[in-house]
Amino acid sequence: MKELSDEKRMLLAFVLMVVILGVWTKFFKPPAPPPPSKQTSTAAGASTPSAAAIPAASQAAPIVPSAGAVEAGAEQNIEVKSELYSVELSNRGATVRSWKLNNYLDDQKPPKPLELVNTSAAQQLNAWPFSITLDDPQLESKANSVLYQVSAQGTALQAPVELTFHWSDGHLDVAKKLKFTADYQIELDASATLEGKPLPVAIGWRGGFGDIGVAQQSQIVNVFYSQNQKLNLLQYKKLGVSGHSEQRSLVSGAVEFAGIEDQFFAAAFLPNGPPVNVWDWVEQHQVTQDDKQTEEPEPQLAVGSAIPGPISMRVFVGPKDLRILAKLKPPQEELVQFGWFSIIAKPLLEVLQWTHKYIPNWGWAIVVLTLVINLALFPLKVSSYRSMKNMQKVAPEVQSIQNKYKKYSMSDPRKRKMNEEIMAIYQREGINPFGSCLPMLVQFPFLLAFYRMLGGAIELRHAPWFGWIHDLSAHDPYYILPIIMTVSMYFMQKMTPMTATDPAQQKMFAYMPLFMGVIFFRLSAGLNLYYFTSNLVSIVQQYYLIKTHPLTAQGNSKGKKK
Repeated sequence: MKELSDEKRMLLAFVLMVVILGVWTKFFKPPAPPPPSKQTSTAAGASTPSAAAIPAASQAAPIVPSAGAVEAGAEQNIEVKSELYSVELSNRGATVRSWKLNNYLDDQKPPKPLELVNTSAAQQLNAWPFSITLDDPQLESKANSVLYQVSAQGTALQAPVELTFHWSDGHLDVAKKLKFTADYQIELDASATLEGKPLPVAIGWRGGFGDIGVAQQSQIVNVFYSQNQKLNLLQYKKLGVSGHSEQRSLVSGAVEFAGIEDQFFAAAFLPNGPPVNVWDWVEQHQVTQDDKQTEEPEPQLAVGSAIPGPISMRVFVGPKDLRILAKLKPPQEELVQFGWFSIIAKPLLEVLQWTHKYIPNWGWAIVVLTLVINLALFPLKVSSYRSMKNMQKVAPEVQSIQNKYKKYSMSDPRKRKMNEEIMAIYQREGINPFGSCLPMLVQFPFLLAFYRMLGGAIELRHAPWFGWIHDLSAHDPYYILPIIMTVSMYFMQKMTPMTATDPAQQKMFAYMPLFMGVIFFRLSAGLNLYYFTSNLVSIVQQYYLIKTHPLTAQGNSKGKKK
């Protein structure tokens, strides 16, 4: 059975709560995701389909092929640095061996600049970022293993800088030109010819991508592409051909851009001209954990064209920061996935960022934002409390009617009479039976929006609160926040007027805090902090309502005149 995501678990939990309170209609049902559009994979090792089905790629300035052999005499590594990144390239295959982001740290002790290349997997698979993809697997293997001549003077360079890699054996001629800038984008041109005739070419990101500290959780690594202005995500289970990891799968039709991503970082290939094509596949590499060897998938992709000729594109490798992604052409803001409630989550993030300007601790900024939201929702809570009071007042009368019809089954037509009598009581007393649910229904989108926002906002990655909370985007390492959140929910529930008359429903209510606590054990510390703060505010508000609007003694109100 497919394991439910945390988001779906939360949705299921809240639906159950609403059902218990009497809301029986179905809502918030997510649409089924469309199946990824793919064509039949090419033969084993093949990387490009026939040229007829694919539009021309972006044309780069052609690099004149050499009439003779061009090859370096020794392997050479070149490091390119800027304030934002440090990239190590090798002239063997003209590939990337390391890509570190200086402003983001890994989980090692002591922490180091984050490495986006899974070096272990790349060495084991002999596959590196910026590998070239050709139609002929033998030519491709040769082009990715030979020693290229490099135009660079020196091995330690400072961006902005331009590098040209060139190799030829007199028959196959391959060239790559990389222009590094001071920001997270580079310019990349590539071409290949065989006996002087242009070949179709693509450039891939191979050997793994992303934060290696969480790379074992392969489900968070996606290949993405934009087709007809719509962003599509492919998890590793959807890549390549099932059971044949060495095969590559062509995404059907041309795409505007494509790339690979994890939770907080992305490598996006952005063509300078017409749409291109994307191939995806996954390879397995051996990982040793706790003295046991397991196979882990490494998603990979290549971006280019089946039309012979050079390609030209920009490559963004960096954080999924909305402000940075918005400046790309085309903008890549959609890579920060906010889910169904993005209309709430994105403004929440903007408000949280604004709050952080004045409160330079993301944890306390979450607390302040939670206070503001709960104060804004307080009038709804007052209305809900009054509805609960009225429902509790007529609860004995409702229970009497339910007992009268208890012997009949749910399918018995006489059950309708029971509902009519209960609704008559509610109408007589001016009670909206769903009024007590309103605050929860209004708060539910905020809770889910917070979940998606806190899980996708790179600002919260490794953001501390205080004490033992060093990363608000990860779960509490000692589960203290989920525990106190559960306890606070229990006290909040005890202070809330009980409107359910059915003993079974009352028992379910009693276990609801424990049920929610189990779900929140898996969720981020930031989300637990939000919900715990919300519970504390609700307890204070509930105490105020009890003092100012005390409940009257329960009794049968039958015959009461309005």
